[in-house]
Amino acid sequence: QVQLVQSGGGLVQAGDSLRLSCAASGRTFRTYAMGWFRQAPGKEREFVAVISQSGTTTYYEDFVKGRFAVSRDNAKNRVYLQMNSLNPEDTAVYYCAAGYSYTATKTSQYVYWGQGTQVTVSS
Repeated sequence: QVQLVQSGGGLVQAGDSLRLSCAASGRTFRTYAMGWFRQAPGKEREFVAVISQSGTTTYYEDFVKGRFAVSRDNAKNRVYLQMNSLNPEDTAVYYCAAGYSYTATKTSQYVYWGQGTQVTVSS
């Protein structure tokens, strides 16, 4: 069992940066690939990024490439999402999730989920 607790987020202006954090409980954190998803009002939850168990491999959805960066600290049981050059289209609730594969991009491929954190970008 893994519990994920998210922090960060908030209201920012277009062009600003934010860092989301996701803290995991338990001693098995390093065995999970960690993904980030987001869900805008009226839309389905969509994949944003994923990082492998060791942290050496990352993969991003096209719309965040070059702007967002995912990282993890296995010693601290934490995964991060650094978001730069934010725009209003990035407004959504962001979720971290734990899964078994760093190639996973579907919500059904993830086992544990954080509670979500709101990111709002004003123009």
